[in-house]
Amino acid sequence: MNELINALYAIPIVGLIFQFVGYFIAVLPVIAPIIYTAAVPIAFAALCGVMCERSGVVNIGIEGIMLVAAFVGWAAGIFLVPIVGSEPTPLFGASPALILALLLAVLSGVVVSSLHAWLSISVRADQIISGTIINIAAFGITGYLNNLLATNSPTGAGQFVHFAPPAWLVEIPVIGWVFETFLDQGPLGFSLIIVVVAFQIFLFRSRWGLRTRAVGEHPRAAETVGIDVIRLRYRNVLLGGVLAAMGGAFLSMEISASFQAGMTAGRGFIGLAAMIVGRWSPLGAFGAALFFASSVGISQSIRIAPPEGQLGDVLAGLPNQFFDALPYLVTIIVLAGVVGRSIPPAADGKPYEREAAT
Repeated sequence: MNELINALYAIPIVGLIFQFVGYFIAVLPVIAPIIYTAAVPIAFAALCGVMCERSGVVNIGIEGIMLVAAFVGWAAGIFLVPIVGSEPTPLFGASPALILALLLAVLSGVVVSSLHAWLSISVRADQIISGTIINIAAFGITGYLNNLLATNSPTGAGQFVHFAPPAWLVEIPVIGWVFETFLDQGPLGFSLIIVVVAFQIFLFRSRWGLRTRAVGEHPRAAETVGIDVIRLRYRNVLLGGVLAAMGGAFLSMEISASFQAGMTAGRGFIGLAAMIVGRWSPLGAFGAALFFASSVGISQSIRIAPPEGQLGDVLAGLPNQFFDALPYLVTIIVLAGVVGRSIPPAADGKPYEREAAT
């Protein structure tokens, strides 16, 4: 077996690919927690995109929604700690201030989404322009307010504590690392799996899901059978805001207890790419988010413990900036190969206007 592997590794150029695959498989149990952590905000953004576009509304403003929620979750904690206290509870170490800050972060996502819904559905403005405006405004406003609050170096309400899975579970040979990856999480990371499974079931196995898909494909036909297209689109865009806000809150309340200007760093746009690669399905979007996030894990692994042999020599010659850009490069390459093959809902991005009663 070793002779076969060495023979594959020795093939010019192609051998480097085999070496990389072998290296990735070898380090996967170690970098899996890094991959999942990087995938959580991307997956929430992708789920928001699925929720909106399955209803016929394009939401480019996911990045802005996430950024606002991340800021509100952190800033609300600063003002809530003196009022309600920061004594942690046994449940994920959540203090009253932290729980209320999370609720406010989610509410802020709903508020920003309601603006996009109003512009896109009621005003029937260009949905791309509406989302772009939200992104620009969110970046500028949160950056300015962060400068005002950061002068005193506040720490917010803290961050959620990870759940510690039983030792016997994570020590199971071969698959123990899988349980550790998905269970050693805070409440937001933990809830992602539940949301993905529930969303997949409801979208394809419920009355609401059937109506949502009908509105995204043929809104006029859906209206003729009694479905309120406008109301359903509003509701789903607001629900999408909840999902995007959870991704933003994850950045400032679970993996850290701070906020930095522009800390979403394009995750909302990568989430949209994951949505397309996943063919507008929750499970597909989640899988694509894990794939894109794997570039983050592998880039960190290469920096800490680079592979041996010819592959290690090649990677050692690459600048550090290449590994910083790797997640975005992977997104562009994969998306370029998928666009044209993934077909969006037929009414995606098309404003709907009810016919006048006669």
